[in-house]
Amino acid sequence: MFIPHFTTQGERWDQLAWRYYGDALRYWPIVQANPNVPLTATLPSGLTLAIPLLEALPTAQDVPPWLR
Repeated sequence: MFIPHFTTQGERWDQLAWRYYGDALRYWPIVQANPNVPLTATLPSGLTLAIPLLEALPTAQDVPPWLR
């Protein structure tokens, strides 16, 4: 499943990852889901991107104290 996202001028892949996943480093699934979009530093406005739904990563509260 995907969420559609309409880009605005100057958006970046890492910003989208932060917005949708809460982690700027999880941008690669977005890049892979949009092979027709060039991998550039900033995205042009007016694109429709497919944002894949990902499983949530555990947070510090989700793991036992000995793993924190």
